[in-house]
Amino acid sequence: MSIAENKKAFHDYFIEERYEAGLALEGWEVKAIRAGRVQLKEAYVVLKKGEVWLIGCHISPLATASTHVKPDPVRTRKLLLHAAQIDKLIGKVERAGYTLVPLNLHYSRGRIKLEIGLAKGKKQHDKRAAEKEREWQREKQRLVRERA
Repeated sequence: MSIAENKKAFHDYFIEERYEAGLALEGWEVKAIRAGRVQLKEAYVVLKKGEVWLIGCHISPLATASTHVKPDPVRTRKLLLHAAQIDKLIGKVERAGYTLVPLNLHYSRGRIKLEIGLAKGKKQHDKRAAEKEREWQREKQRLVRERA
């Protein structure tokens, strides 16, 4: 079940591989995510010292957050992946010119998971072609509906 999607990622990148990663979250963050107060639009994923980090993901704290905890809505959060997956990602990102983008925040067996994509950037003409194709599909659907 999806919590938040990053639709901008599909517009800006060609997604070639997908990985499901766990998140190291604090209690107030889990409660806020379950309430749907999360945004992935400005978020990105980086590799530092053999670890994977989510930067720029905005989780708005609930009004009922604890008084002794100072919530930081855009703190850097660690992503949890297997060592072999991290090694593979490091190799692709450093050598092949790929980037990592967060795609989807969802539940998996009661846990909150983040789907990240190994992506290559789209050029402007690629974005225009994708938009044209989308418009044509809409137009085709409209024409089919009118005939029926």
